[in-house]
Amino acid sequence: MPDVVLPSTARLLLARTARVQREGRAPSLVAGVVRDGGLAWSAGRGDVPEPHTDVQYRLGSISKTVTAVAVMRLRDEGRVHLDDPLDRHVPGTPLGDRTVGQLLAHVAGAAAESPGSWWERAPGGTLGDLRLGAEHVVLGAARRFHYSNLGFGLLGELVARLRGRSWEDVVRTEVLEPLGMPRTTPRPVAPAAEGRAVHPWADVVLPEPEHDAGVMAAAGQLWATLADLGRFAAFLLGDTGDVLAPATLEEMTVPAGVDSSAPGWAAYGLGLQVLRVDGRTLVGHGGSMPGFLAGVFVDREERTGAVSLANTTAGLDPLVPGLLADLRAAEPRVVEPWTPSAPPVPLEALGIWFWGPGPHALRALPGGLLHLGPLPGRAGRASRFAPGDDGTWVGLDGYYAGEPLRIAEDHLDVGTFVFTRTPYDPDAPVPGGVDEAGWRA
Repeated sequence: MPDVVLPSTARLLLARTARVQREGRAPSLVAGVVRDGGLAWSAGRGDVPEPHTDVQYRLGSISKTVTAVAVMRLRDEGRVHLDDPLDRHVPGTPLGDRTVGQLLAHVAGAAAESPGSWWERAPGGTLGDLRLGAEHVVLGAARRFHYSNLGFGLLGELVARLRGRSWEDVVRTEVLEPLGMPRTTPRPVAPAAEGRAVHPWADVVLPEPEHDAGVMAAAGQLWATLADLGRFAAFLLGDTGDVLAPATLEEMTVPAGVDSSAPGWAAYGLGLQVLRVDGRTLVGHGGSMPGFLAGVFVDREERTGAVSLANTTAGLDPLVPGLLADLRAAEPRVVEPWTPSAPPVPLEALGIWFWGPGPHALRALPGGLLHLGPLPGRAGRASRFAPGDDGTWVGLDGYYAGEPLRIAEDHLDVGTFVFTRTPYDPDAPVPGGVDEAGWRA
């Protein structure tokens, strides 16, 4: 069972939640923080029955992350590859040459919405009913990020066709049930909040419609309780069980097309939003449907998460990042003690190496990794490296992501960049050679 937060922390979290609900005029709002595998604190505000943790709200686009998990399970089984064109698995669409990975990362150039009536407020049908045409390809492949509900509708169709079952059945049996999320369903099951729109100039509400979105369900159909969404936050923190390999989840969190070393950015991985907020990297997804707003984000370094659900169409200030900041400030994580460990390479290979005249340090990291980067206060490129299968090391992030590192006695070779023990060592294989006259005044 997760440890509960301190009373003073609970007061802080409740005050923020109450303020967001009141100032945002949400008919009801439930929120919680996740630590040690489950909800460590939660509260309900407004017209929400108890237990507030068991009332369903619509998740909206958080459904996309569940769909992405189902796709990545197929990838891990070898049934699909991220570089596969969509046409290989779902033939006959105008996006047939776009890849599965591009659809997952919203860089396939697909139209934001499906054709016809706005799918979020109108019943849906089959893929054929959409009558997709060339006009629903709005950008070139991998040209830029363009959020696409249509793209995830197509991914849901891919999941259904490869499994030979409906998208709803696949995500229930392969993701939701194994994770222990029994109150997450495609349609509301009481007790469930009713979707509401709040008038902008008066304190009156209007019911919003609810329906089966058909092929677009994979983009936003699911409903869940706060307890279930808290379990999903624990999944995003690494408690993946038998649903997904931890390495696959890590892959999903890597931003696509964004330099994540920059101090502030927002990006998208594979079915996951990745945000840089106040120096912290948050991973998860937001959701909105007519009548509902939702959010689940985790700080994987701090090992905490936060979740929120509300039955209002618009107008709420972001709550989840603030809850995470409050929890981190009030109860910062106490890290594990440092202990000695054997380096993954001989000690002689570690220490100072020079790329040209620039000094860099190669050092061992916990978990059998290496880090190569400039000395403190100096500019340069830095990356972590993991051992490869052929005796080389493979870059995990930064400029050298995916690039091989080869360690020799007198030099390092990182994707043709040669680092030497002294600046431009004439005895090492420096590309282009070293001037025979050497350094001079």
